[in-house]
Formats: sequence, C-alpha cells, structure tokens
Amino acid sequence: MFQILLILGSLLLHEQASLATPLVKGKCAQTCGGVAIPFPFGIGTGCFLDEWYEIVCQESGNGTVPILKKPNLRVLNISLPNYSAETNGMINVVLPIIYSPGMRCSGNGSFTPVSLKGSQFIFSQSRNVFAAVGCNISALIRDTNSAITGCQSSCKADNNVVRKTCSGSDGCCKTTITSNLQDFTITFRADINTVGNEGCNYAFLGDRLRFVPSTMDFNELRASGRFAAVLEWGIAQSSGAGLEIYEQSFIPSNSYNCSTVSFDLADLMDMPFLQCSCNKGFTGNPYIQHGCEGIGTGLVTLPLLHLLWLSHKIMTIRKEIKLKERYFKQNGGLLLRQQLCLSENNVDKSKLFSLKDLQKATDNFNKNRILGQGGQGTVYKGMLADGGIVAIKKSEAINMGKVEQFINEIAILSQINHRNVVKLLGCCLETESPLLVYEFISNGTLFQYLHDNQVSWDTRLRIATEVAGALSYLHSSASIPIFHRDIKSSNILLDDKYQAKVADFGTSKSFLVNQTHVTTSVQGTFGYLDPEYFQSGQFTDKSDVYSFGVVLVELLTGQEPIAFLGKDNKRNLASFFLLSMDENCLFDIVDTGVLKQGEKEGIVTFANLARRCLKLHGKMRPTMKEVAIELERIRMLDYSAIKHGHSQENSK
Repeated sequence: MFQILLILGSLLLHEQASLATPLVKGKCAQTCGGVAIPFPFGIGTGCFLDEWYEIVCQESGNGTVPILKKPNLRVLNISLPNYSAETNGMINVVLPIIYSPGMRCSGNGSFTPVSLKGSQFIFSQSRNVFAAVGCNISALIRDTNSAITGCQSSCKADNNVVRKTCSGSDGCCKTTITSNLQDFTITFRADINTVGNEGCNYAFLGDRLRFVPSTMDFNELRASGRFAAVLEWGIAQSSGAGLEIYEQSFIPSNSYNCSTVSFDLADLMDMPFLQCSCNKGFTGNPYIQHGCEGIGTGLVTLPLLHLLWLSHKIMTIRKEIKLKERYFKQNGGLLLRQQLCLSENNVDKSKLFSLKDLQKATDNFNKNRILGQGGQGTVYKGMLADGGIVAIKKSEAINMGKVEQFINEIAILSQINHRNVVKLLGCCLETESPLLVYEFISNGTLFQYLHDNQVSWDTRLRIATEVAGALSYLHSSASIPIFHRDIKSSNILLDDKYQAKVADFGTSKSFLVNQTHVTTSVQGTFGYLDPEYFQSGQFTDKSDVYSFGVVLVELLTGQEPIAFLGKDNKRNLASFFLLSMDENCLFDIVDTGVLKQGEKEGIVTFANLARRCLKLHGKMRPTMKEVAIELERIRMLDYSAIKHGHSQENSK
C-alpha cells in the first residue's frame, strides 16, 4: 500500500510540475550538440566550477560537439548523481585506443592513455571493461598505486582472429579494472612471430554496454582509434563549494542529499569525491544554490511531499542498515559470532558492540577524545552506557584475504586474562574500519613515563619483570601461542598504580603449538626490530625477545631507541649498548639514578640479560620464560640487598 501511495504521489506531482528547474548557473549555455551541460560543468567564463569541468563547444563536420577541455575528450552525455535511482554521476566520453609500441598501427589512437590525475573523475569500475586485441599477447594495466590487472589473448594455429566472444582464445580478451582508477599505464607482451590484426596489437577501456564483440567490426575500431567509455564524477569535499554544499545538506528540511559513499546500492564503496542529489519530491541541480525545487505547488501536494520526504528518510535508513550489514560480513562478523558461540570459555556476547553505542561513547569520535594515533589506527577515550571508561581503537580496513586471521586474533585476545595484558573487551564490525574496545589505562605509556620522569631502579625492575611475565604467558601459556611483533616502550601502558600492561596487538600473530615461525612482510618499529627477522622475513618468538631486550636497555640507560645527534646523524641504542659492553664502558651509559639506587652486581646481571636478548642470532637468545625467571631472580636479589643494607644502617 505504501509503495502504491508513493507511485500515485509521484504521478500527481509530475502532472503538476512547473517548467523544469534550470541545471546551469545564470544565463550560461544549457546544451551543446544536443548534450545537456549541467553545473559544475559549463561553457564559458563563470559557468564551470574549475578547469576540469570546462566544456568547449567545438565545431565539427556535423555541427557542434562538446569537448571536456582539460583531458581533451569528446563528451557524449553528462548525468547528475541520482540517489533515488541509485546511480552515481556519469560522463560518457570517447577515449583513444592504445596501440602497442613498435607495432605497425595506423589510425587515430594513441600510445599514451588518458590521465585524470588531479581531477574529481574516475574511470567507472562498474561500467567499463579493459579489452585487448591481438594474437598471443598479454596486456597489463597498472594504476598509480601499482595494482595490476590484465588479460591474455591467443589465436588459433592459423592466427585467424575471430573475436566473437572476446573470451581470450579468439584474438581478444577482456577483464575488469581496479576501483577509483584515474591514471594508468598499459604494458604489452607479445610473441612477435604470431602478431595478428595486420601487425597491430591494441587495448582500450570501453563501456561494457557498448562492447558487444559478436556484432563489432574490429578493423573499423582499430582504424577509428576511439571507443566510448564511462567516467564517474563528483566534486572535491575539501573545496569551498564542496564544504558549503555538504554542510547545508544536513539541514533536516533540506532538498538534497550529499555523500562520499557510492549511490549505487550494488556497490556501496567509498568514493574519492563528494556526490549530491536532489531528494525525492524535488528536481533540479543540487550543485547550484537553491537548485533543488519541490515538484508542484499548492496545499494539496504538501501531504504527498511529506510522504515522499519520509520515503527518502526510510531509504536512507535502509541504505545505512545495508551498509552496516555489508561491513559486518566483510569484516568477518558472522565468523566471529560463530566462534564466540562455540567458545569453551563461554565468552560474553556483549563483545560485539554496535556502532551507535561507540559513537555515543566517543561523542561521535570527537577529535578531543583522541588518546593517540599510530600506524595501526587512532585510539579514542570513551564512556559506555554503564559508565565504564574504555579505549576505542579505530583500526585500518582489513584486507579481504586476512578476515579469518583477524577474527581468530579477536577471539583469542578476548579470552586472554593476564593482569599485565590490556584486556580486549570487544569490537564493532559495522564500519569499514573495525573498532576494537579495550580497557582504559590511565597513566600513559612507559616511553612517556621513562623519558619524562625520574623513575626509581626498583620501579624499572618491577616493570621489566611484569612485561616479561606477560610475554612469557603469551608465548607459552596461552591456549594458542601469540607473538606480539611490536614490543616497544610506547606499547607498554601504565595503570593508576603504575603497573605495566602490554598493549596494541594490531600486528600480533597466533601460532599452532608446533609452528616455530611465520614468513611475512617485515613490520615493526625501527630501533626495536630484530635484525634477523629484517633479513629473513621470518618472525619467531625470539624476535619478540630482541625487541624486549631493547626495552631493557631503555630501562637501564633512560635513553631513546633511536637518538638524533645532528643533521642526518642517528644512533641506534641497541648497537651503542652492545659496543659499550664490549668495551667495558657499561657504567658510562647507565642512567645516573640507576647507578645511585641499584646494586652494581644487579645492574651488571640486568645488562648481561639484555645483551643475551640482543644476540644477532635468534637461537642464541633466551626464551621469554627464561627472561622472566631471570628478572624475578635479579629483583629478589636486589630487594634483599636493599633490605640487608637498611638492616645494617639501623643497627649502627
């Protein structure tokens, strides 16, 4: 019934529609060669937003044709974004086909692809295909981010080019392109003895709706050197016009809607620009001030306009729900829910937070709530509905191939219960970048505490012992061994009693019991990075030991892992420490406070332990369990010495 009312309302409003609302600014030309030119595009000074949107109405043999001036492309059609119809803004243009260098090609094509770099246009991924024509060739298309795609084309033994299906075995092949493509290069690889098509291999981006190999004349295509393609467009959100349009779109009674998310429900992806559309019940151009006007006039239309406005709101909510569902599935939400249900520890289901709860907890991720930022994400301070204070980490988007691994880490970390490991309380998977919720630790990082304060030797020993115990637990006592992979003083937090808490498991890995290492791309922090891991790419439990050894040296010396000594002159603390040990100059680099408070025997033993952790070969380093035991022994001996000293002092 509701849908019928909407249809009837739309028909009635259409009957009462006044003259069409202008799509251009002022008295600017509205068309060229039969093609409508809506703002931000325009013909003539003052009629376009910037140089990328300038249209030149050019004379041709059959009249005038519109040319997108800066990239010099003929325009076939321009359409405004349409939220209700679920279509993005499109420009149909004519692109040159790209000839293979060195080939005997003739026509109006090019050896260099068109570049849209610097514009708010992209080659539409959903509407275009990448095709290559020739015998026994590979055509690769590489974008500016080094993403590569391509296809291979072969011919029959007699090099007869058929091209009826463009399946790859008939002298033609096709494939999809990468998203948000603006600038690319094409590489051809061919067997020169089997070049087809009269010695000319070529490739092109083309509108998939127009690319029908079974009815196409490929000789004519090669000679023309052109094929129709589709660009998607928007405006820069950072521009003055973009910001003004975007901010006004949030007024509840406004007539248009803006977003950086694709309007295409089948492809809900982030766009590199801002798109705006008149809402249902309105017509016109949202890029012009007051450019969207209500369809029809009179009191009789007001209830219908309200109904249409309500319909728009419902569609917006539905779109948001679908987007959340998509992100939830994309980030492995179903897998996590299954793992939590099967958990032997009966993990609390509240570990799956809603986006609404976390937005409320952080005042919609207010920048004033930021606790810190790093390579793995941004951390916000938040307060949950029950009054609990938490740290909410907005992580990087997950690589689709690593979803299962990510969910395994979440399930494992959520079950870790160690007094010196920051507890993971849960996560939210309803956003493109997952949100992780941790207990809030109040006194900052060990790095800040150590380098901004006078820290006693006893406190340094205690913190070292607590961290070693936590890492020993992760390596050998957790249900599945976990290697941290980024141990450093800034990833060790201190609570209100200055007890250590190991944090930031963004790069951590879990391992099977009999698995000794994992081969990965090298990740970590310079100054703490295991040189053996850096060379081999194989991370082991001993790589964590090396990083912890650097933390021990920080505690002992009070110096930073990388010291800047002047222009282009840096000193690595680990190397400097080992050199000082070799030259028997340990006490020249130990922190003065440590020298005053600690027993020399304990300091030397502590330094020797750090030295063992920093051995070049991992097999020569102790395990974290051995390190923890040794630190406990040093601490007890040092405490006994202090206590014994006090007893002697009191007996005098």
